Amino acid sequence: MYAERASRLTGAVVWTNTPSEAGAGRVLPDGCMDLLWHQGRLLVAGPDTHAYVTAGEPGTWVGVRFHPGTAPALLGVPAHELRDRRVPLADLRPAAEVRRLTAHVHAAPEPADGLEEAALRLAADAEPPDPLLRHLVAALGEGRPVAATADELGLGARQLHRRSLVAFGYGPKTLARVLRLQRALGLARQGLPFAETAARAGFADQAHLARDVKELAGLRLGQLLGRG
Repeated sequence: MYAERASRLTGAVVWTNTPSEAGAGRVLPDGCMDLLWHQGRLLVAGPDTHAYVTAGEPGTWVGVRFHPGTAPALLGVPAHELRDRRVPLADLRPAAEVRRLTAHVHAAPEPADGLEEAALRLAADAEPPDPLLRHLVAALGEGRPVAATADELGLGARQLHRRSLVAFGYGPKTLARVLRLQRALGLARQGLPFAETAARAGFADQAHLARDVKELAGLRLGQLLGRG
């Protein structure tokens, strides 16, 4: 069973997932990075460029999903170094700090509360999020063109690409594509026909939507939605 709630950390979400049975799960690209807790260990999920398929025995996973572009400052590592990876937090932060954070999660009444507090402690020592990046995410999330958004931000194409690699793990065009996928999934889950979903999400046509979903998610849209 999956459940989530808004975090006290601005823009973040706290989630818990307890699969009911063993088998593969599928995490879709969303432009975010997560701080994870599983079997007593702290891990970091980097930004995905395609569906991340999980496997193994049932067990509870807890996560804090950071707003796109904010996690690298908290972790002290560029996002592109963690692209399509899951790594122990101890590989990224000092061992003594990770031991303190781990003990804090262990001591909390609920792992989700302890993990959220750990994320807040990391954020307290980090530089504040770059408002430019939040503007970029908002604009691309609404379907605005990358070039027009770069002009609004006063950034050249190369500069925007470099800053995007550090913040998101990939360039702005890939970020726009991932956010468009999430936009389409949200519309399709409301029951909209696929052709209308494609048009409203910013795809050229339904075939374009189908290609992107298959490439990024690894399944057809109907399969993702449980429609066969």
